[in-house]
Amino acid sequence: MSGTLDGIRVIDLSTVIMGPWAAQMLGDMGADVIKVETPGGDSTRQMGPRRNEGMASVFLGTNRNKRSIVIDLSKEGGREALFKVVGTADVLMHNFRPKVAAKLGLEYEDFAEKFPDLIYCAAYGFRSDGPMANNPAYDDVIQAASGIADLQTVTSDQPRYVPTVMADKTTAYNVVSAILAGLLKKERGGGGQAIEVPMFETLVDFVMVEHLFGARFQPPIANMGYTRLLNSERKPYATKDGYLAVLPYTDQNWRDFFALAGRPKLVEDERFATLSKRVENSETVYALLGEIVATKTSEEWKRELDALNIPVMAVNTKEMLLDDEQLHASGFWRDEEHPTEGKLLATDPPVRFSKTPSTIRRPAPRLGEQSAEILGEAGYSAEEIEVLIAAKAVHQA
Repeated sequence: MSGTLDGIRVIDLSTVIMGPWAAQMLGDMGADVIKVETPGGDSTRQMGPRRNEGMASVFLGTNRNKRSIVIDLSKEGGREALFKVVGTADVLMHNFRPKVAAKLGLEYEDFAEKFPDLIYCAAYGFRSDGPMANNPAYDDVIQAASGIADLQTVTSDQPRYVPTVMADKTTAYNVVSAILAGLLKKERGGGGQAIEVPMFETLVDFVMVEHLFGARFQPPIANMGYTRLLNSERKPYATKDGYLAVLPYTDQNWRDFFALAGRPKLVEDERFATLSKRVENSETVYALLGEIVATKTSEEWKRELDALNIPVMAVNTKEMLLDDEQLHASGFWRDEEHPTEGKLLATDPPVRFSKTPSTIRRPAPRLGEQSAEILGEAGYSAEEIEVLIAAKAVHQA
């Protein structure tokens, strides 16, 4: 069966993680994704352990379902080759800062007249009409700017980064949804358009869903910050032999939990009676929860809380996830054979479509592996391709 985006071609000029991972998701859904690289290749080709040069772990995890073409825009014929390839596509995406895109002649206006149906998506650090528009932006920078790092002071002695590339990956989901919305509008006759996806504004929006809190109202009627979350006692709780996430949530959950814990008097305590009261008294609530959870083993709590439908989950390490029962039963982990990199462990596309399933059709490509093939599809003859290669405007693996 064909994927949801079968017949859609995406030109991916992005590098590092945000853009490439977003493009990979589009590829998983069936799009033909063409990764355009410089002669040096995406920096993630060198990021992490590798068996062969240019095929490091992080690159392999963010570039499946793509074909690679290497174009040097500084060489004669390079820019023309890029535009011919773009002419075969529905979507162009990049993560150049605005002034870099302008210097390279790759702004929306450079494409719009010639390709009026093109969906042009620029994803970078900050909105282009603000004073920080051309600032460099990496995950750590955006975690700091957006308040994510400061939130860690709830449980740390200083601001700290979340140890995953949260800003990159959160913004990647926005890139995917924005491109899909653009494609839908195009299919309904709306033509192409420019899309801007800024990391900073995306992450501030992400943080402020709950933490705007009292400042949602103007003038503010309470402080900013969702009090239940800004609580040093909110954490996985120590049991007699490990750690568990335990979260009685509904009023019934709490009544059942107190009964199970042998604390029936707490059922009548107004501090725990309703969700709004528990939010107001969240530090007390979570401190008490930790005290109670420490009285039994993880297995005892798991068995008893599951029976009462009270949310409970073991704290997995990243290593434990490789053997997780749910992930194996649902086919999430999959073994793949890469033509040059050998046996690899891969994740299954997490979103499922009943009629147009997402699939892994292509392994992550070597640098410039399909350059000649892609140029041929853009209308170049074999002789013209050889001229471009000879001029080093294009590189073929």
